[in-house]
Amino acid sequence: MVLDRVSLNMPAGIITSLIGPSGCGKSTFLRILNRMHELVPSAAMAGQVLLDGADVYDPKRRLTDARRHIGMVFQKPNPFPAMSIRENVLAGLRLTGMKASNSDKDALVESSLRRAGLWAEVANRLSAPGGGLSGGQQQRLCIARSLAVRPRVLLMDEPCSALDPTSTRVIEETMLELAQEVTIVIVTHNMQQAARVSQQCAFFLASQGTPGVIVEHGDTSAMFQSPQDERTAAYVEGRFG
Repeated sequence: MVLDRVSLNMPAGIITSLIGPSGCGKSTFLRILNRMHELVPSAAMAGQVLLDGADVYDPKRRLTDARRHIGMVFQKPNPFPAMSIRENVLAGLRLTGMKASNSDKDALVESSLRRAGLWAEVANRLSAPGGGLSGGQQQRLCIARSLAVRPRVLLMDEPCSALDPTSTRVIEETMLELAQEVTIVIVTHNMQQAARVSQQCAFFLASQGTPGVIVEHGDTSAMFQSPQDERTAAYVEGRFG
């Protein structure tokens, strides 16, 4: 068992950060939120994931529908290298069966790239390969690809861990802007990043082979400045992890 009796409310309009040492179940929890863990044949899950009161695990609900409403950006940028920048942005439409006219697609490409903070850098080379962009640009392209299908929630699994400080700053600025229109949940090992971008924080911990649990969660500033649990204090102060 990776996680045990984990429950967390992630309100709209704010960024929730998931922190904790490696191996405590943060990324597993994130993948459960949009059924990505089902890609592991032996995986099983009990419980509910509610989006506006509706369970994304409802047997009547299509998997593609759940993932369209709850998008995901991974640790390593993963644009489709053989596709152009424009094709990368539109790839989600094809995968989810969404229809759009050519003019609508043009508008969607521009809108998604603008929201991801990339339009000014690629507007004149939309036909260039997505794999030819820098690491930070590739990650923003992946964000644009996720936004193109108009998700309600955007999950981000250590989206800046492979990026340089300048690219990290741009991604963080993009997240803060996007939080006004999409609910964001981010896994990060960077305590400074959690403090900079999130308004709510949850501290995960697994010890001595036991499943991961949420030790403490709440306002990010409060958790960093006056945590209620000694284990939280030890982690955010860098005494372990």
